[in-house]
Amino acid sequence: MTVQRFDPFQEFRRHLLEAFSDKNDVTPNLAGFTPAVSVRETDSAYLIALDLPGVDKDAIAVDLKDNALTISGERKFEEEVKEDDFYRLESRYGRFERRFSLPDNADADAIEAAYKNGVLTLTLPKVQAKAAKQININ
Repeated sequence: MTVQRFDPFQEFRRHLLEAFSDKNDVTPNLAGFTPAVSVRETDSAYLIALDLPGVDKDAIAVDLKDNALTISGERKFEEEVKEDDFYRLESRYGRFERRFSLPDNADADAIEAAYKNGVLTLTLPKVQAKAAKQININ
């Protein structure tokens, strides 16, 4: 006997997919667009890179609030009509949002962002630790 994990929403998703499928068998994008993220650390900074192919620079917002860095935007769907051909749409479109908690040693006032060739790169410089100071006792 095979054990299967119970999914209470399986039937709901199946009906939803059937309701939104069209004659070209294009599966709707229920999950939305979630950009891939790479995070790395160097000696002087934290680097965050988001893959945003097809997203216009003006459609991206980077906000900092309560020690959380939020990157949001939208990848818009471009309507494509083909007649007499069968096609399948596998690209994802929609709104996205990624949120990162800043490390304690990140300099929030010096964050830089650059967008080139569909990749958004954020540089979060590290705060330089101050050397310990010897205090004389009188």
